[in-house]
Amino acid sequence: MSFQRKAACNSFPRVLLFPEGTTTNGRFLISFQHGAFIPGYPVQPVVVHYPHVHFDQSWGNISLLKLMFKMFTQFHNFMEVEYLPVVYPPEIKQENALHFAEDTSYAMARALNALPTYYSYGDSMIMARAVEAGKVNCSNYMVEMAWVKDVYGISTAEVMELLEHFLAMNPDNDGRVKAEDFWAHFGLDCSPLCKKIFHYFDLDIKGLITFRQFLVGCAHLRKQPLFQGSCETAFEKCRGPETSEISRAQLADLLRLSMVPPSDDKMLELFKTFDVDGDEKISRDDFMACLGRFPFLIAFFAALINGEVYIEIV
Repeated sequence: MSFQRKAACNSFPRVLLFPEGTTTNGRFLISFQHGAFIPGYPVQPVVVHYPHVHFDQSWGNISLLKLMFKMFTQFHNFMEVEYLPVVYPPEIKQENALHFAEDTSYAMARALNALPTYYSYGDSMIMARAVEAGKVNCSNYMVEMAWVKDVYGISTAEVMELLEHFLAMNPDNDGRVKAEDFWAHFGLDCSPLCKKIFHYFDLDIKGLITFRQFLVGCAHLRKQPLFQGSCETAFEKCRGPETSEISRAQLADLLRLSMVPPSDDKMLELFKTFDVDGDEKISRDDFMACLGRFPFLIAFFAALINGEVYIEIV
């Protein structure tokens, strides 16, 4: 509200915002944050060029001290500021800030001779986490967060949580995970059913999946109209007749309907996945939270519910 009030009144100084929220290599423009466009007032796009011969001071994952040293060792550091025509919001204000931000992005991309993309600041967070985890080819983990959010409504926090699980699956140097490592993370062997579920993500049938495939596959399942009802039905079918929880023994018995149950040690790993609050029993909230995070696990209960609801994977 404060930003909107200042934008509407000429007595306040103009507000300078950097809509990307980070720096890039100058060849691409990542998706803009929407804060500057929500009030629906005209914006003045400004692009900055840094002509250089040896060192581009606008880009690089280096420390401030190293950046200053490299700038001081150049005879000249140039900066050009270019004011573009004012961009006005759509006449129909209800078209939301997304279109307004896109119009501004396209105008600035043309001036910079850069390519607008659906990558966003969230992708830089993903890449930074992959770097921190000691992975190579960290750009392979990026997912075009702006597109993922727009299509599936998934939050950055949810993406980062899934990334932690993916990193724990022992991805290779290209950021891809094998089926065996994928299921080992959940304490399972690669049974025929597990292979079938993995093929849902592995559209290229390479036996390997990327983080983007994992994320989009999970998000797509969660968005299915019958998914929530499937989870509700599965829990009602699984819980004990006189209780509102699922025990470890009950979970093992249920798995026998669709696959060979894992050993006791591995069964404990899978049980912990469902037992979100760690109280040694799977409540309704635990069950729904687990399937919300890992929606593909609903396929383990298909034998119980396929007569009543449709499960896309199996």
